[in-house]
Amino acid sequence: MTSAPALTDAPLEELIVCPVCDATYRLQRPEKGEQAVCTRCHKVLIAPRAKAGMQIIALSVATVVLIIAASVFPFLQISAAGRSNAVSILDAALTFADGPLLVLALFTAAFIIFVPLLRMLLTLYVLIPVVRDRPPARHAIAAFRLSEAMRPWSMAEIFAIGCAVALVKVADLATVNFGPAFWMFGVLVVLVIAQDGFMCRWSVWNSLEHPKKQ
Repeated sequence: MTSAPALTDAPLEELIVCPVCDATYRLQRPEKGEQAVCTRCHKVLIAPRAKAGMQIIALSVATVVLIIAASVFPFLQISAAGRSNAVSILDAALTFADGPLLVLALFTAAFIIFVPLLRMLLTLYVLIPVVRDRPPARHAIAAFRLSEAMRPWSMAEIFAIGCAVALVKVADLATVNFGPAFWMFGVLVVLVIAQDGFMCRWSVWNSLEHPKKQ
């Protein structure tokens, strides 16, 4: 990716702007397996990969299944003084659903479960027609824009870190057993990170704005 001294006369479709430092470059499409990197902050701007679309779709489907399953299966079982209790992620998020903490409970459930789930569903809605070389789905651009806007609010990783800290503190007071949802959630976090790594957002935008003619 090269920066030109004067870009004011260049068409917008021939320019690309770094989302981190706002450096502007004249677009040079890299080959698959190559990367276009910002020379100022080293942010990867374009990173096309062979069959990345199918890989992202597969990861998204797996993530949707894991989110739904991890929400209802037991996440942890805590035993102390002869008594035990198992709780799912959804149960934990909605523990304070009564009274003045209802809003907090709803936001917690949204950040942990519903926002990641909606992001994956929007990704599937956008990418499936593109990967099949069909015209983009209706409102696909708005759907992908919404998915990207929700990315900072998808806090599956934050929840995992919070659970790790809580477990360290609880371990001395009670016996903690991991339920199936715990392991599902661990795999889910890895899949979400992998999906973001495979995603070349410039390639998706380019496919949506310049669809292949049938």
